[in-house]
Amino acid sequence: MGRGKVELKRIENKINRQVTFAKRRNGLLKKAYELSLLCDAEVALIIFSGRGKLYEFASGPSMEKTIERYQRYTYAALEADRPAQDEQSRHQEYVELKAKVEVLQRTQRHFLGEELDHLGINDLQELENQLGTSLKRVRSRQNQHILDQLSDLQKKEEMLLEANDELSRKLEESNAALQRSWKAQEPNIPYSLHHSPEVTREVNVATSTQTRSAFVPGWML
Repeated sequence: MGRGKVELKRIENKINRQVTFAKRRNGLLKKAYELSLLCDAEVALIIFSGRGKLYEFASGPSMEKTIERYQRYTYAALEADRPAQDEQSRHQEYVELKAKVEVLQRTQRHFLGEELDHLGINDLQELENQLGTSLKRVRSRQNQHILDQLSDLQKKEEMLLEANDELSRKLEESNAALQRSWKAQEPNIPYSLHHSPEVTREVNVATSTQTRSAFVPGWML
């Protein structure tokens, strides 16, 4: 009487799991050796236990050589499949870009008033709306640009006025300082006498007499 089918699942008992791992690991390594020997195949087997311990078997020169051979093979296979995929992708991208360029060129010609014969009433109405919207945007941008220029001119005007006020203030201060310097150098004569007509005439007569005395002999005076 044959054995029933054993359900494969994780062994919960730790000791039984370790015993089973050791038996099947040895059996797997034996099968890998037999396969490489009987069939002249290059076999590489890598096993990590539950505790992280490494077990390996390589029928070739070394495990590293077998892994390098595997990487070269898989890379070559990917590169062989890639050109066809890249070519198809590039062609699809070219078709999409070409269609977009044609639409843009046709729209540009419509905006310039060209090739309008095949357009219906709805298409022409939509084109008119688009042109109206574009015109509004252009005018809005133009007005904004003018306002910005006016604002800059006003700022410059304010700066020039401030500079003018500053120069006027400095000029007044300079004139006041100059007047104070002149007054400090004048003779210490009362203002009323200094500007009196009588005093002025007396000073002029005395000055004239002194001048004549300087040039006329004393016996003639």
